[in-house]
Amino acid sequence: MDKQGGKAFGLLKSKQEDKLNAVNESFLSDSKYAEVEDLSSKLESFKNKYMEFDLTDDGEIDMMGLKRMLEKLGVAKTHLELKKMISEVVGGASRDTIGYTDFLMMMLGKRNAILRLILMFEDKAKEQECKDTGPPPRKTFSDLP
Repeated sequence: MDKQGGKAFGLLKSKQEDKLNAVNESFLSDSKYAEVEDLSSKLESFKNKYMEFDLTDDGEIDMMGLKRMLEKLGVAKTHLELKKMISEVVGGASRDTIGYTDFLMMMLGKRNAILRLILMFEDKAKEQECKDTGPPPRKTFSDLP
């Protein structure tokens, strides 16, 4: 029985985190993103979210990782919808994976990609979960993002 599995996984995650931190540093030093409010904490949050769903630990989210992410968020999608989302994130390139740089450009960019909206909605829901006590307030269509 291999007792090093946990240690090997920890080393793998550590290497992955180092790579993503290097990408974060390049975004922090890029003048295009200088006006983004609280950029370093946003990048840290995006890195953690990305690492959670990079199932193969190869630095990219594949179709199954995206599918699992959306199912976990309660937004199941069909295979074609997943392909469209990936295509939207990678700018129409014919790839089946989302790299971390593509992910950051989507999250920090001006375009409202479907995946970005879902992830932002999930973060807002988590904030509400922590604050609210008692019955939830009534929602209207104007409350939607």
